[in-house]
Amino acid sequence: GTTGEGPSFSGAEREEVWKTALQIRKTHPEFRLLAGTGTPSLTETVDLTKTAFKLGYDGVVVLPPYYFRKATDEGLYAWFERVIRGGVPADGYLLGYHFPNVAGIGFSLELLKRLKDAFPVQFAGIKDSSHDPALAGDLGRRFGQDLAVFTGTDSYVSMAMQNHACGCITAPANLISPDLREIFDAFARGEDPADAQARVTAQRHVLEKYAPFPPILKALLARLHAIERWPVRPPLVDLAPEVVDQALSEFTKTVE
Repeated sequence: GTTGEGPSFSGAEREEVWKTALQIRKTHPEFRLLAGTGTPSLTETVDLTKTAFKLGYDGVVVLPPYYFRKATDEGLYAWFERVIRGGVPADGYLLGYHFPNVAGIGFSLELLKRLKDAFPVQFAGIKDSSHDPALAGDLGRRFGQDLAVFTGTDSYVSMAMQNHACGCITAPANLISPDLREIFDAFARGEDPADAQARVTAQRHVLEKYAPFPPILKALLARLHAIERWPVRPPLVDLAPEVVDQALSEFTKTVE
């Protein structure tokens, strides 16, 4: 995903990361693992997808071929059809990764319907990182619970789940997963998650001031949890200590 800087890694490097995650899952066997396999190359995406399932991943999250920003729905359907037929087993799951603000291209409702109709099991849903509340409503009305939707915007989690989203896959979840879980559990109990959502929204808004996310999240993970500070790869740059100090001060105030 975004925080993991997947597009900055070669296929071989991605495979090493996936193998490491599988080793960690041995102590958390209930975890489901999703591998990010989307690239602009059709053949590389198929190969990475096949590798992920061969290793034992539960599903893949696939960006559309983001270099080709003027691709049509017809072209995107053909691309995903080949990825699914060539890389996803009959009982495997693929989530489209809808992130048009970064990828420059995404999924229309019509494309989603066509893929879901053609591959009702394998095309399981999407990660919606459009940051578009209107789309969350459209997805809920169009697909109900037939399409697994995971919002990528922490401040919209409650609203998305009110529109049949399954939950969230977000970059700030690296830091704020307890509050996100509280929102999820409140929905499961039929309770109002407003207090937890307010905290999550405030936390996300702080982090957004220091975008792009990878440098600030990795720096704050190290500060808050006493782990090694993971570097970022160019073209991203690590943040100066004083910037991290300021972000930490602002972020801490949202959870006090």
